[in-house]
Amino acid sequence: MVQHDYLIHGVNGLANAHLAGTMAGHLGAAVAAGYFWGEDQSDLPDEVFRGVEGELDRVMAGEEAIWFNAKQAGVTPEQLFNPLPKEEPQPDSISKIAKALAGNVSKTRQSGHNVIFASIALRALHDHPDLATPSVISGVCQLTEGFNTTHAGRGYYGQEKGWLTGNQVQLTEADNFPTYGNLQDMVNATIGALIEKAAVKKQGFGGLFHLINHAAGITELNRFGYKQLANSALPAHHQHLRLWRSLPDVESELGKVEKSDLDPRTPEYWQGMFHRDQARLTHRIKTLYGYYTLRRLMEDEAKQKQADDAFLYLMA
Repeated sequence: MVQHDYLIHGVNGLANAHLAGTMAGHLGAAVAAGYFWGEDQSDLPDEVFRGVEGELDRVMAGEEAIWFNAKQAGVTPEQLFNPLPKEEPQPDSISKIAKALAGNVSKTRQSGHNVIFASIALRALHDHPDLATPSVISGVCQLTEGFNTTHAGRGYYGQEKGWLTGNQVQLTEADNFPTYGNLQDMVNATIGALIEKAAVKKQGFGGLFHLINHAAGITELNRFGYKQLANSALPAHHQHLRLWRSLPDVESELGKVEKSDLDPRTPEYWQGMFHRDQARLTHRIKTLYGYYTLRRLMEDEAKQKQADDAFLYLMA
């Protein structure tokens, strides 16, 4: 398994992220997600967990420092992982995070990061209530509330149109598909998009990384008892997927999507070389957690095998 200290670091990173802005939540969320993936996949070889820990060390060392201007924020990526004051935990206050999320969960916010970050924090505190101190809860609430006024994310529509925010995109009937009747519909649609389009070069709205993690976060809200909140989040994910579907194939401009030859559940994968640019340092880890969270909810074994193969496009 991944060492427990990484969960503590991840929680600190999430609780301090509001000091630097909403996107700074990537760092703490990735570290906590890495711990949870190790917990959920605890029967894997030790070399896999040591490989994950190496990536988490890179995150905490500030290797992916693209999420905020450290000079302007007055805090560095490394400092976001500083411990919070020692306080008596207040597990009864964990629901404050869910209440904060209720303020923005029904709209697509920054490609689902409001749900992704809050759901990881909620799992951490429900699983480990000793971490649910007032400072942690307050910090995560401030991070979550920061998404109240953010847009839906950005997508790249080629050289002619460039980058557009979600509210600038005119969706057409071709981008539409049936609304979700329940969480399983969302899981099926997300996995379907992965299988069908993982090899297609689309750029923006967080790509399949965020579609998967957004969906996984909603299922985790449901699993930890926030069923109404999870149901309220379904329209936002549906909109997120519609926006992503509207993106053109930009392979001719940006090149082909690469695919890993190795399964990340094997030691060989972590001994090899893979990309860490374009935010893939944090997104690889979060999406390992997100994908395998959804994978256990897949009903069709044949689809599961197809999805496992398509997932390797995200692991290059």
